[in-house]
Amino acid sequence: MSKIKYKRILVKLSGEALLGEQASGIDPRMIDKLAAELVQLRESGVEVGCVIGGGNLLRGARLADGGTDRVRADHMGMLATVMNALALQDGLLRLGAVAVVMSGLDMPQVCESYTQRDARRRIAAGEIIIFAAGTGSPYFTTDTGAGLRAVEIQADLMIKATRVDGIYDKDPLEHADARRYTNLHYDQAIDQRLAVMDVAAMILCNDNALELVVCDINRSGALLDLARGESVGTRVSRKEVEK
Repeated sequence: MSKIKYKRILVKLSGEALLGEQASGIDPRMIDKLAAELVQLRESGVEVGCVIGGGNLLRGARLADGGTDRVRADHMGMLATVMNALALQDGLLRLGAVAVVMSGLDMPQVCESYTQRDARRRIAAGEIIIFAAGTGSPYFTTDTGAGLRAVEIQADLMIKATRVDGIYDKDPLEHADARRYTNLHYDQAIDQRLAVMDVAAMILCNDNALELVVCDINRSGALLDLARGESVGTRVSRKEVEK
């Protein structure tokens, strides 16, 4: 068995990853699948953190575009991520994992409040930490929240697990000739306006030399393969300046 290359990994899951075959909501079968993948990763010796979006339930930005107050809409979107996080926690607990939800918004009757110190301590102790409610502030996406949490817990790698198998030069669902990248630098992704993450998230990752991989969550064993350093999806890294 290949050795583990990355000791601490932050997995960013899109809310849509929880849809399964449904048009909206949470598919219990997807919860079971994702929980099993995360447990497999933890049992291999990797320290695991996770951030989940809320797009399967609600998108705050879309509400704001329709006239809802932007701050209120973003808070609603944060609550959607908390619901997803609780569902994933339940799946992990049923598999015997030690899992905790830490929220950027204080809601002590539902989950624990996030602090960097506690997150680092508990992830080092082997707990799977699910970070919910983004940064806890409006106007920031869950991608930015994931980048921030990854940097704060000193992750060695961030994995963005979506329903596509990497980053393309154009939408592969609309263009048959779309070309998938194997490796990219953050400045390339930003300059070419590639659909990786929002620009704020990419700048944060680039400034902190945090490596990112975009992969298909439906590919069985993808997370463990990436932890071993295998080539899966598209890898994005900082371009080192020659001295």
